[in-house]
Amino acid sequence: MFRKGEVLKPPTFDFEPQLILVFGARSILEHQSLFTQIRESHPGVAFAGCSTSGEITNNSVADDSLSLTAVYFQKTSVHSFCQSVQDSSESFETGKTLGNELSKDKLKHVMVFSDGLNVNGTELVNGLRDALGDDVSITGGLAGDGAAFEKTVVLNPCGKVESHIVSAIGFYSDDLKVSFGSMGGWDTFGIERLVTKSKGNVLYELDNEPALDLYKTYLGDQASGLPATGLLFPLSMRVSETDEPVVRTILGVNEEDKSLTFAGDIKEDSYVRLMKANVNRLIDGADKAAKLTAKPDVNYDLAILISCVGRKLVLKQLAEEEVEVVGDSFGADTLITGFYSYGEIAPFEEFMKCELHNQTMTITAFSE
Repeated sequence: MFRKGEVLKPPTFDFEPQLILVFGARSILEHQSLFTQIRESHPGVAFAGCSTSGEITNNSVADDSLSLTAVYFQKTSVHSFCQSVQDSSESFETGKTLGNELSKDKLKHVMVFSDGLNVNGTELVNGLRDALGDDVSITGGLAGDGAAFEKTVVLNPCGKVESHIVSAIGFYSDDLKVSFGSMGGWDTFGIERLVTKSKGNVLYELDNEPALDLYKTYLGDQASGLPATGLLFPLSMRVSETDEPVVRTILGVNEEDKSLTFAGDIKEDSYVRLMKANVNRLIDGADKAAKLTAKPDVNYDLAILISCVGRKLVLKQLAEEEVEVVGDSFGADTLITGFYSYGEIAPFEEFMKCELHNQTMTITAFSE
C-alpha cells in the first residue's frame, strides 16, 4: 500500500503475476506512471481496479492511498476486457458486449469494475447475465470518488486510468473455486411508498408527489448536503412480495425536475421505504456476508471486499471493525483487499441471480 505523497516505485515480485488489482484515491490514480513501469517489466500482466471511497488492505481501512495486489494462479487463466460507456442508457449493451467478449470455454467467473456515476448498474448486470447465462457467476463494484460524486476512474487492462469505462475480468478454470456473499444491515423506517413515476435509475414521483421534495422532508437539515447525505438514508425497494428487497443509494439530484438518480433501477409500481443506519447491525451484516462466503472446508487464498461508501460514512472510525469480522471468518492465510464503492455487484448468496446492491458488504473469495 502506498500513501499520498510517497514516491511511488514499482514493486518487485518473486513470481510472474497474471493480474494486478489496483484500488486507490482518484487523486493518486490520475497522476502517476507506476502502472506503465510495471507493464514494461511484466508485459503479460493484466490490470483491474478503480478509484474508491476508501481502500481495504487486510484488516485496515485507509483514505488517500493506493493498494496493489499481484495475483498468480497455477491452474487458472485470466482475460480482461474493457468497454466505454458514455451515459447510463448504454449500460445494458455495455454489459452484453463485455459478456460476449469473455464468454469462452471454461469460463468460471467474471469480476467487473465500472464507472460509478455514468452507469445504470442494474442494466449493466442484466447485460452481463444476458450474454453469460446462469452458469457463470458475476461479482464486482462501481468505482467511488470519496463522498464527492464528481468523477470516477477505472483501470483498463493495460493499466491506463480512464473515465467512462467498464472493465471485466474472466477467470477460466476447472479447478478454481469462487465463493461470494452480500449482506446489508440497515433498518427501514417510515411508511412504504409507491413509485408512481420513474425511468431507469431516475425516480421522479412517489405517491404522485415529487420525489426530491418528499425525500428532503425526511432529511430535514441534512437535505442541504445532498447527494452525499443521501448515503445515510438509502431506499429499500421491493418489486413483488416474493422478491428479496434490494437497496438503492442516491448518486445525484436534479432540482429542476425534482428527481433523484440512483445507482440502479427504480421500477415503476415498486414499493420503497427509507432506511437508516444501525452500527451494530452493519457490522453484523458484514459478519453474515463473510460466513456465507467462507465455506468451512475450503482454504481461500484471496478475498476481495467491496463495501458501500454509505457504510463507511456511518461507521466512521469503526469501519475497520466490519473488515476485521470478515478477516476472522477467513483466517490469517487469506489475503484481503478491496475498496469502498458506489455500488456492489453480486448474488445475495450461492444459487441466486446476480444483482446490483447498495449499502452492502460484498465478498468474493478465490481458491485453487
